[in-house]
Amino acid sequence: MTTRGQIVAAARGWLGTPFHHQGRLKGVGVDCAGVIAEVARELGVADVDLRGYGHRPDSRELERLCHEHMTAVPVAQAQPGDVALIMIDGAPQHLAILTGLHGGRGMLHAYAPARRVVEHGMDQDWTDRIVAAFVMPGVE
Repeated sequence: MTTRGQIVAAARGWLGTPFHHQGRLKGVGVDCAGVIAEVARELGVADVDLRGYGHRPDSRELERLCHEHMTAVPVAQAQPGDVALIMIDGAPQHLAILTGLHGGRGMLHAYAPARRVVEHGMDQDWTDRIVAAFVMPGVE
């Protein structure tokens, strides 16, 4: 079994990787879906990846794929190591791994405006934009 702590640790290995749409190479370039896919692959919990999506992915398709490949949990019960589906520009089209940071809630994601993978605390704005949360396969 994989722990949520292992997911967070693996995700932190991607910090600073430049943002690159559909990228999948640590230290070279990755997008938000790539972080999730590559952390899951690295830990052996899943080997699912998608490409060919636009800069603004189809939110219905993204949400469907999350439900198909992970287990939904109530957002209020999401823990560090879980995956958050986040609203951007009014549609659920962004993914992040939840973390614990400085005694509070945090999130790690490939964030285009920052041009790299970042981890930061979650203020009310980010918290309000989470529309769904998921546990990766094989996580205890």
